[in-house]
Amino acid sequence: MKPPAKHELKKVLGVAFGIAVLVGGTIGVGILRNPGSIAQLLGNYWLIIGCWIFGGIYVLMGVGTYAELATMLPKAGGAYNYVKRAFGNYFGFLTGWFDYILNGIAPAYFCIVIGEYIVLLFPSLKGYETIMACSFLAAFTLLHMSGVKNGSITQQVTSVIKVIFFAGLIISCFVFNGHPQNNIQDEVLAKSVIKGGVFIAILKAIQLIVGTYDGWMAVSFFAEEDKDPGKNIPKSLYTGAIIVILIYVLINMAFLHVLPVSAIANAPLAASDVAKVVFGNTGAVFVTVIAIFSLLSILNAYMMIPARILFGLSRDGFFISKAAIINKGGTPIFALLISSLLNMVLIIVGSFEGLFSLAVFMAVIVLGLAFASLIKLRLKEPDLPRPYKAWGYPWTTIITILVSVGLFIGFAFSDFKNFVIIITITLISYPAFVLLNRKNKKQ
Repeated sequence: MKPPAKHELKKVLGVAFGIAVLVGGTIGVGILRNPGSIAQLLGNYWLIIGCWIFGGIYVLMGVGTYAELATMLPKAGGAYNYVKRAFGNYFGFLTGWFDYILNGIAPAYFCIVIGEYIVLLFPSLKGYETIMACSFLAAFTLLHMSGVKNGSITQQVTSVIKVIFFAGLIISCFVFNGHPQNNIQDEVLAKSVIKGGVFIAILKAIQLIVGTYDGWMAVSFFAEEDKDPGKNIPKSLYTGAIIVILIYVLINMAFLHVLPVSAIANAPLAASDVAKVVFGNTGAVFVTVIAIFSLLSILNAYMMIPARILFGLSRDGFFISKAAIINKGGTPIFALLISSLLNMVLIIVGSFEGLFSLAVFMAVIVLGLAFASLIKLRLKEPDLPRPYKAWGYPWTTIITILVSVGLFIGFAFSDFKNFVIIITITLISYPAFVLLNRKNKKQ
């Protein structure tokens, strides 16, 4: 096979990778931690399960939209391409950089947390967390420099192991002679009512749940590398999303089968408390191992995603041209190295954690613009070939837009500092866009 052209990615990926990158890029440590926070907010078994199911329905509606967009415009970079086509270069530029920032900082966080969990298993390594984090980042950078096929195989293997571990935890919980739920609103829910009412508690819970589901659109970043995007992308999106939804709903049911709502609500790491009841003293070790494999899988996915976004931006003249160069293995090599260098700095400096609330804010904006671009493109370019059409259009798309707007408003009120930062970045972005446009015209 001849080497890929300078600005063309190799078409070597298929359904198995698509499912693996969605599952691997979505299921992280959040599902082991967040059930406790959500139980504290809601305090009722059926309300908790209902909100997780609502989050799943939201994802499935979003999947329909992304399946149409990614098969219609199968290009590297995901939402950037759809927004650019629908609303013009500036909005595409802004979306692309928001998307890059929110995905680009993730590997540093995952590497640090992997190091912290390894220390839990091997206490003698305490004090070496930063060295281990840098080592994992370097190892995964070398892996992906070797080519997209190696990254694909790693993603599939780690995602399968992750699903097996979660399935084992779920089955073990249901086999255990659990604590009966009385299905009444207990003192936890009463406290949430006093603090601001059930509606506000539900809104906060849904924000956490949507954040836990984040990553379900991962397949779209690799559309250009899919051998048959028209068929494979919808299959990957729906199959992967259904797997994630089932795991999330079942694991919450499993946790609440073992412990009452009030016990889960007081747990900072609900999975660990549940595992201690089911497995005894070895339960915490089991959960730590699950967390490490979850993080390895999600780290692998997020080593690949930012490079694809940066590649797409660079190819269109919105970053340095070198970042659009592909090596013989099909990897956007300079885009990968730039992203890895950013994460190495973040790991060493250790000041990146505050960026994550900003990243969640940006994610809501990117999703909202992507959903809106489907409606715009249906009106603007009705004859554009669409191998797949979103189910329930336009209502499902309208609902996802409204949810995104609602989350944005909620974040704006609850996190005003990052709202101001978002506005500032947006204002600065336009002069940067104009300067890049002038530079591109001179070339």
